[in-house]
Amino acid sequence: MSMDFNDMRVPVTLLTGFLGAGKTTLLNAVLADASAGKIAVIVNEFGEAGLDHDLIETTSEEIVLMQSGCLCCSVRGDLARTMSSLIGRRDRGELDFERVVIETTGLADPGPILQTLQVDYVLTRTTRMDGVVTVADARNGPATLDAQFEAVSQAAMADLIVLSKTDLVSPEELRSFEARLRAINPSAPIVAAVRGKGASARLFGLSGLRRGVAPSDAVAWTSVAAPAPDPLANLSGLGGAKSEPAPVSPHDARIGSASITLDHPIPDVVFDRWLDTLVSLRGEDILRVKGIVFLEGMNAPFVFHGVQQVFDPPVPVLNWTGGDRRSRIVVIARDMSRPELQRSLDMLRAHIPQTEAEPVDGAGPP
Repeated sequence: MSMDFNDMRVPVTLLTGFLGAGKTTLLNAVLADASAGKIAVIVNEFGEAGLDHDLIETTSEEIVLMQSGCLCCSVRGDLARTMSSLIGRRDRGELDFERVVIETTGLADPGPILQTLQVDYVLTRTTRMDGVVTVADARNGPATLDAQFEAVSQAAMADLIVLSKTDLVSPEELRSFEARLRAINPSAPIVAAVRGKGASARLFGLSGLRRGVAPSDAVAWTSVAAPAPDPLANLSGLGGAKSEPAPVSPHDARIGSASITLDHPIPDVVFDRWLDTLVSLRGEDILRVKGIVFLEGMNAPFVFHGVQQVFDPPVPVLNWTGGDRRSRIVVIARDMSRPELQRSLDMLRAHIPQTEAEPVDGAGPP
């Protein structure tokens, strides 16, 4: 993993997930792992967090000091104020931590938290989003997706999906659930962690939007993940059973995703016009848009990322090498069908015709 040691901003990981999926179990496993470094954890309430009491050494009104050296802070009021207070105390030498993990409630929408980090004057200069991690319960997850649209949004906005309780379901049920999650968010890798074990090393360094990012990391962050191959597929009689596709939930159908790869650099006016059109017409419905883009006349690409109408400053990938000059863009939105999103991306492929692109009305599945 490439790092820019001139970037002194604190990396922030957003840990979200379904009700009862095991966010706190995963968090406890991370805090107990010395290789994770010193972490400041922000939770909604200590009582709800259920952090392992064996890890707690001392407490004060707002800060819990773990034996591992990690810190835990309850959100008491505004998130930006809580974050700014932690960063200020760190800068004054009162606290020592290397990264922040924000654990949300089971029904939290990740969007407002991401936007807070993008627009707050202090936080944009002192922190950077390191990734959204969503914990999905393999046993109860399908029913949760059916019942709670917030859970669908959490899966759609993830940079990484951690599957919990995989030991409690059959291989066929697990394959079906993974396929459903990939349909909601085809660009997020999926890893399994039983009782929080096995995922700690995968939780950090997820975002490609960081200074000094390795080109391979930027490409991986903006690419659609291929489904994992069945290791038994080529062995006669041993391949995994092909389960019937489950009916599409109305909640799942509200999420649309589309991606595009362009072999040649894009004229800057074309890219700006496409993005302006997308945001002006459907900005409220954009859960995330991200990409690595080559513009005509530029030797290096840049990585960009946005939530609704709010975008992070683009980050150039200055250490790009080789002849690959393909642009890759992924859009995930609610109440927009996949064909509608793809028509929007086709504006880039067509290099924008001379006449205005006709706005597309309607929402939902095709």
